[in-house]
Amino acid sequence: MKRDFVYSTQGEPHRIRTKRILKDYPDIRKLIGKNPLTFWVILGIVAFQIVLAALLAHQSWWLVIAAAYLVGAFADHALFVMIHECAHALIFKGRVPNRLAGMLANIPLVFPSSVGFERYHLKHHTFQGVHELDADLPNHWEAKLINNFFVGKALWLLLYPLVQLLRIGRLKEIKPVDGWNILNLGIQIVAMAAIWWFLGPKALVFIVASFFFSIGLHPLGARWIQEHYLVEDEEQETYSYYGVLNTVAFNVGYHNEHHDFPSVPWNKLPLIKAGAPSYYNSLHAHKSWTLLFFRFLFDREISLFSRIVRKERGKVPLTDMATPDRELVG
Repeated sequence: MKRDFVYSTQGEPHRIRTKRILKDYPDIRKLIGKNPLTFWVILGIVAFQIVLAALLAHQSWWLVIAAAYLVGAFADHALFVMIHECAHALIFKGRVPNRLAGMLANIPLVFPSSVGFERYHLKHHTFQGVHELDADLPNHWEAKLINNFFVGKALWLLLYPLVQLLRIGRLKEIKPVDGWNILNLGIQIVAMAAIWWFLGPKALVFIVASFFFSIGLHPLGARWIQEHYLVEDEEQETYSYYGVLNTVAFNVGYHNEHHDFPSVPWNKLPLIKAGAPSYYNSLHAHKSWTLLFFRFLFDREISLFSRIVRKERGKVPLTDMATPDRELVG
């Protein structure tokens, strides 16, 4: 069993690969841009979740939970992908409209997370694997506590949204609260209160259960393992997923492609792989989130320590981390 993370003395891999791809396949640059139609996707999924909650308001409890697991979880997971698009400003030209679109996508997701996600996620791209800056990495105590046992890993997935909150204190260079966070919080309080008041407790339970299933103890939760956890013998830092669930997860499985070109919107990510096959066909990729979900739970060789970390921040100035030019090359 691993008792510590895997430490690398190499630089973050995506910047290097991006430059090489653009040299060998310059047409990839044409994929960079915005997709304003994503806003209508957000609006449709948010409306779908609220209407479904209303339809379940007077149904049996088992149907409420079943609907949350089998339908609501997929809708909420898609909304997380939409928030991800907003974080990278891939819908509108300005930061403000993208941030507002992210808060709209956040409404069925119970907790105010879209504004905070933007800040922490952009750090993850710029300083991947640097423990004091990358919120995607587990805390040392978190990895030790969960260990490599089934029960620990199952609870970790079930409570994953709460676990992420416990990482904030480690990232001292990020301002945790400002006016945008407060606005995000206010919208969520009003939205959850309105669902409870107008639709009733069963509707609210559906909304909450859908949220926890969407990123927790559900095959969709394997996405968090797929992206950066070492589950094969080779020490490959980022993995993609090319399975069928990309159709309902808006291509979020194309994670190597996204890290290499974070300024390419979700609908064009498969074109990166198709346009630069010599770079992506040689990388290990996952084909099933469901199989990975069960493998993570039962394989005692995989733990939260199965991550590559580095102490070197790299040469990117802290002030450049959130600019569009910085995102262009990952």
